[in-house]
Amino acid sequence: MAYDPQLAARIRRIVAGHSGVTERAMFGGLAFLIDGKMFCGVLGDELLARVGPDAHDAALARPHVRIMDFTGRPMRGYVFVGPLALQPDTELAQWVEQSQAHADALPQKGKKRSARGRRSKTKEPTVKRNRSSERPNKHPASLQKRTRGRS
Repeated sequence: MAYDPQLAARIRRIVAGHSGVTERAMFGGLAFLIDGKMFCGVLGDELLARVGPDAHDAALARPHVRIMDFTGRPMRGYVFVGPLALQPDTELAQWVEQSQAHADALPQKGKKRSARGRRSKTKEPTVKRNRSSERPNKHPASLQKRTRGRS
């Protein structure tokens, strides 16, 4: 799903000058992050706002706001805001600033480690053994029946 470039440009104007704000292509749209934490995004012509679990119900009570169910499962703390609720720019700014303040208050994200970095350096890697040769044949009669007519 593509995103509305005009809505993205309006958000860029609102967050201009805020340090730590970056953009990243995500989920077929565009996400805005502060210090690596997503606070809003653009999906189609809608704003994806991260309002947090405490403000979720109040956000849903506003007109043209719906549950974020992008994955088919509702995500508490995230809402989609329709284009009619984003006019004029002051309305959009209110959503963006609320979302940014919520994400900014969240604890810092830890750095992701590579799969190689997750492995303990003191522990020897385990070797998988093929144990089929160690197991006794439980059904020798059934094997004989299958192989009897074959040469």
